[in-house]
Amino acid sequence: MARDSQAALIALNRFGFGARGGASGDFINAASDPRGFVLAELARPNGALLEVPGLLSTPELGKQVFDYQFEIQQARNAAKAAQQGASETPPQDAKPQPRHNLSLSTAAKEIAGKDPAMQPQAADGANAAMTPSATMQPSTMQPVAGPPKPPAQPLNIIQKTFRAEALARLQRGVVADCGFVERLVVFWSNHFCISANKGALARMWAGSFEREAIRPHVLGRFSDMLKAVEQHPAMLFFLDNQQSLGPESRAGINRNRGLNENLAREIMELHTLGVGGGYTQNDVTALARVITGWTFAGRRGQLGTPGSFVFNANAHQPGPQQVLGKTYAQAGIAQGEAVLSDIARHPSTAKFIATKFVRHFVADDPPPALVARLQDSFTRTDGDLRALTTALVQSNEAWQAPLTKMRSPYEFLLASGRLLARNPEDPGRYLNGLNLLGQPLWSPAGPNGFPDTAAAWAAPEGIKLRLDISAQLASQLADRFDPRDLLELVAADAAAPETRRTIERAESRQQALALLLMSPEFQRR
Repeated sequence: MARDSQAALIALNRFGFGARGGASGDFINAASDPRGFVLAELARPNGALLEVPGLLSTPELGKQVFDYQFEIQQARNAAKAAQQGASETPPQDAKPQPRHNLSLSTAAKEIAGKDPAMQPQAADGANAAMTPSATMQPSTMQPVAGPPKPPAQPLNIIQKTFRAEALARLQRGVVADCGFVERLVVFWSNHFCISANKGALARMWAGSFEREAIRPHVLGRFSDMLKAVEQHPAMLFFLDNQQSLGPESRAGINRNRGLNENLAREIMELHTLGVGGGYTQNDVTALARVITGWTFAGRRGQLGTPGSFVFNANAHQPGPQQVLGKTYAQAGIAQGEAVLSDIARHPSTAKFIATKFVRHFVADDPPPALVARLQDSFTRTDGDLRALTTALVQSNEAWQAPLTKMRSPYEFLLASGRLLARNPEDPGRYLNGLNLLGQPLWSPAGPNGFPDTAAAWAAPEGIKLRLDISAQLASQLADRFDPRDLLELVAADAAAPETRRTIERAESRQQALALLLMSPEFQRR
């Protein structure tokens, strides 16, 4: 059974979030048909969607931001009036006048600036760890130890929304049979990342962005996901495209303002073609012109439902544009959609996506033959991500490569929750752990997302903090489990003799459980 056990370990660790505890039988099921066990999740209709009562759409959440901002403005006006003294106090029936020109972007900055809980350093307003994402280095994530601070004030609507979205995502990951589809969601969400630390709007929209732009397309077409992502208000806000005006557009001329190239650059460099993918600075500038006018409706709703994606023709640069050697003469929003459609099908995009996909799931140094096979699948199927995913699972390389990659903090915490049968009822423990380990939820340091190599998560300080977390879990739960039984659920015959001896010779159940959680069979994927 040793060979089947090794394949089961690969199925659960490389493609999923590890075996669940209790009577789930995950390891036995995986050992009986490893590839079938992994692929079974792909056959479930709408298996990637996350529809949980209480989770609202992006426009609905945008309206809540507007309302929250207006409440703050009212409170500020009232405080200012009180300070002016009785002689300058306005009549009692006077009402603060709304600032009709306040954009959604400005509203977010107002909230972030006036509400201490909305400062970018806090990844979770109620239980924030002391890990400012801006200090993270992309090559090696250095977590910062320290106890979580108590909440400074009651949870506001933005904090509550973030925690509710986080809880729904965590619960799905803990209860999934294998977790392969959830791993795909995490991969694509990191590929097309935003950061909740951008401000109140980004924090409010982090979960809805993933639910609306990522989840419906993880087994669909890459071109559809690309369009959904680049037209989502969260991405437009994160990369400032609502500030970009065509220099010769009506708004650009009237406001004497021009292009913002952030979104155009990241579309080419990080989302599609990749560095060295054949584009130039002129292509970036041309694409920036093409997507001027891609924005979201503000509080007044003049262009559409507040908080929804809209095309503002007055901000769009008129005339044809040349991108990657092709001239696009379409008018309005169709011009940008045509460019995205072509870029999604570019050979450099196929290579970039295939390489990144294999690096995430198989090895830091992707096997060239497997990359070429997935690149061919991507091209032949017009970017069919279900076909790409299936080709990965069906490849021999994905099952023969040793388990040398290290679980990210998110994967480690989810795997721990699954093994110890801890379906979260509150996201705080997980959010604090992610902050501590240097991977705050939906909050990478930059638009390139969190790193995806073993070295990034293997720094000595990070390993020490994983050990601390493992020891804490063991001190709380060791009495409920026999670590030797859990080892059978985790790896069975695939467990190395050294791991088995270490656990059997531990001085206590608590020590044995902590050692199991830190074992190669649990940490590696």
